[in-house]
Amino acid sequence: MFGTVARLKVQPGKEQAFIEYGERWSRERGGATGQVASYLVKLDGKQGEFMLVAVFEDRESYLRNASDPRTDQLYQGMRDLLQSDPEWNDGEIVELSVVSGI
Repeated sequence: MFGTVARLKVQPGKEQAFIEYGERWSRERGGATGQVASYLVKLDGKQGEFMLVAVFEDRESYLRNASDPRTDQLYQGMRDLLQSDPEWNDGEIVELSVVSGI
């Protein structure tokens, strides 16, 4: 598996719109791209800051998704809700544990 972890800073007053945009993105594109999971974490004590984790079947699926023009269109819509560009960190997922179902 392969994925990315991103730190995002959402514009004030746009947190709910950001969350809803991500839900729509996952519904419309997620499974068709080789994405197997995503997690959005709202950081405690950090107004408007989130961590996003996106997990893909493999590096090839991730890279294919990243270079898809539709992905860029969706990213641009998400970027309009952010204060600045996300901090992206890509890599191979080397361990995965599900303790009691999600």
